[in-house]
Amino acid sequence: MEFNEYWDQIYEKSHEMDMLITSYWQEYSHMGTWQFWVVTLLLVGPLILLCFTVDRKRIFELFFFGYTVHILWSYMVIFLQNHSFLIHKYFFNPYLPFALNMTASALPVAFLLLYQYCTNHKKNFYLYTIILSAVFAFGFATIEEMLGLLEFNKGMNKFYLFLIDLVIVFITYWFTKWVLKIRRRAS
Repeated sequence: MEFNEYWDQIYEKSHEMDMLITSYWQEYSHMGTWQFWVVTLLLVGPLILLCFTVDRKRIFELFFFGYTVHILWSYMVIFLQNHSFLIHKYFFNPYLPFALNMTASALPVAFLLLYQYCTNHKKNFYLYTIILSAVFAFGFATIEEMLGLLEFNKGMNKFYLFLIDLVIVFITYWFTKWVLKIRRRAS
């Protein structure tokens, strides 16, 4: 197959996939379904909570931490979904990433608030991260799976989700500490 033929096929299949996903969303994940409202609550609820609980004196540090969790989890979910390891069957909008409620809100806000709590109260961030990651992977993912909102494929399981969560949050923590160290040196 020639170079342009590949791209013609890619464009055609991509368009077909977009149409299929949009049709699926209009049939099963639209505003008239309870699943849509659960997804919306998981997207909007944590952000509202954040407005009332964030330490405004450290807002840039905390938002940097949360944003980094968001970015790393977003890239990871794109990979997991593109290879069908982790499927979010209901989503806010067919044009946005399917796991937007988790990667842009629930996970970043939860870990941001955990980071805030641990650093403000001199608690062991690593221990609390392990506990919260376990709650998300073994508790929350189990509920999502039972409700039919989430599906694991190709050997993906909750333990791997737990490990991915730990890696992402620990990298974010170290990266945030490194950026803070650079800022202090520059001052």
